[in-house]
Amino acid sequence: MNAPSQPIRVLFSGGGTGGHLFPGIAVAQELTARNRNHEVLFVTTGKPFERAALERVGFPLAVITVEGIKGRRIFEKLSAAAKIPKGLVASIRVIHRFKPHVVAGLGSYTAGVVALAGWVLGKPIVLFEQNRLPGMTNRMLFPLADRIYVSFPGTRERMKHPRVLYTGNPVRRSVLLVGEAPVREDRPFTILVIGGSQGAHAVNVAVTQALDSLTEKSRFHFIHQTGPADVHWVRQVYAASGVSGTVAPFFDDMENRYAAADLVICRSGATTVAELTALGKPAIFVPFPFAADDHQTRNARELADAGAAEMIPQIMLDGKMLAEKIVYYAGHPEALSRMALRAKDFGRPDAARVIVDDITALVKARRKRTRFRWKQKD
Repeated sequence: MNAPSQPIRVLFSGGGTGGHLFPGIAVAQELTARNRNHEVLFVTTGKPFERAALERVGFPLAVITVEGIKGRRIFEKLSAAAKIPKGLVASIRVIHRFKPHVVAGLGSYTAGVVALAGWVLGKPIVLFEQNRLPGMTNRMLFPLADRIYVSFPGTRERMKHPRVLYTGNPVRRSVLLVGEAPVREDRPFTILVIGGSQGAHAVNVAVTQALDSLTEKSRFHFIHQTGPADVHWVRQVYAASGVSGTVAPFFDDMENRYAAADLVICRSGATTVAELTALGKPAIFVPFPFAADDHQTRNARELADAGAAEMIPQIMLDGKMLAEKIVYYAGHPEALSRMALRAKDFGRPDAARVIVDDITALVKARRKRTRFRWKQKD
């Protein structure tokens, strides 16, 4: 059996949010679809969201104990720092058992500990940087990495390093199968509202305020992902407003929700941006203003400056403004089409394929070097 066809084992580390976890799932799906003998393992802190997401796609999970440090009070930082050695030892044990050919860091503090353990054990390290501005964990790991996969061309231009590869942000296979919204004169203009896995309270408030300002309410239908905290009162507002709405804390079938949407109102986390651009969906971004290093604003601005989306800073967001935007786009389909086409220019639906090609090449090169060293010993 030649080297490229030999099974590959990849350990993915990171998570906490869909923005970190979903790109890893997308690459794992591409890898295992190519060869059923390829193996993957995810290492996270075992949050319910992570367990549920990985269970849905059938990928195994190993859990370690580690906590983030950035943005916490001094005693919390000391407590989190004290757990790093335990997390490092647990990561080394997982790597010894699984014997991965590559350790992939998806971002977040979990990735930092696991990637460090992989480097100590001599494993090739690849990093995923989903945002326009690299996060703290990845900045610390860059010197250890064999490859850094970035999602925005501006990130590669900023870093200017031969190990940096602009791939785009990998998108799950189910999302890439999205079809177009059906074109029917009697179909209402459909707005998809998504705020990440936990929802976005400020967006929920603005959208519900906008409902009263909409004229011809029967023209519109909302698909509104609220997060668990706001779902009950948001449902009550829709019921009282007379505007049609499908409201849920979270949607497992995002591919169907994207397919139905004419316009998306959302945060600008990396995974949301990647999915919208891969599909060419027009969007109004409301960046989360307290994201680390304000990376959501940077993500949204790169698209907004190119006419590929609109961006409304949260401090400027209100229901009246949002209603005016919705009514405008409902009456100007040509503006939506222009935005959608420009968004698609940023899309990289082939990101998972490109990354798997590169990981395969890294493993093949490592195997060749290993065989060469053995021949020299002989």
